[in-house]
Amino acid sequence: MRAAALWVVVASCLGAAQPKIFYSKSFPGSAPAYVSIEVDKTGAGVFNDAPDGPEPLKFQLEDAETTAIFLLAEKLDYFRRPLESGLKVARMGDKIFRYDGGENKAETKFNYTQDLDGQALLDWFERISETVMHVIYLERTARFDRLGVDKALLQLQISAERNRLVAAKQLLPVLDRIAKNGAYINRARERAANIADAIRTGQLSPAPPTQ
Repeated sequence: MRAAALWVVVASCLGAAQPKIFYSKSFPGSAPAYVSIEVDKTGAGVFNDAPDGPEPLKFQLEDAETTAIFLLAEKLDYFRRPLESGLKVARMGDKIFRYDGGENKAETKFNYTQDLDGQALLDWFERISETVMHVIYLERTARFDRLGVDKALLQLQISAERNRLVAAKQLLPVLDRIAKNGAYINRARERAANIADAIRTGQLSPAPPTQ
């Protein structure tokens, strides 16, 4: 009986939902006008560019990226306190941070924050969004505009050199397809191969955001 009871406890723990952090930004007139990102403690993430979008894009954070994000959430008291600065500044989009840790739940909404940890966490999610948008744009360009692939890769390379990529391994499938496909110009194939190699060797690991 004792062993059976222990197994029930273990099974319950294994099946328990992981703590999650949710971020959204609504900014009509921007591209995209809406973004939502959810990541859990294992690094599993979901990106959507529309509320209740039918086809969210999944990605996987590196362990160091996940740790950095959840550490910032901890520093922000898991969003139990306000982040809005209250200053009269231009609209920068309505943002939400939400933490779901089972019974521990809280959220905060803001347009602009002066909190350095809040700014750092916002930058992480902005970089996740930027990386996913590169995936979407590169997939679309590779399929419908082969002559535009090199330009899309150049934009990706610029983001990489500015340490703007997060969960960069999600780019590998499309980069590998381009690098191995003779239908694309040699410069694009070489650029795709070089970026993929940099991701695999860890040369594109994102630096901590500037505070």
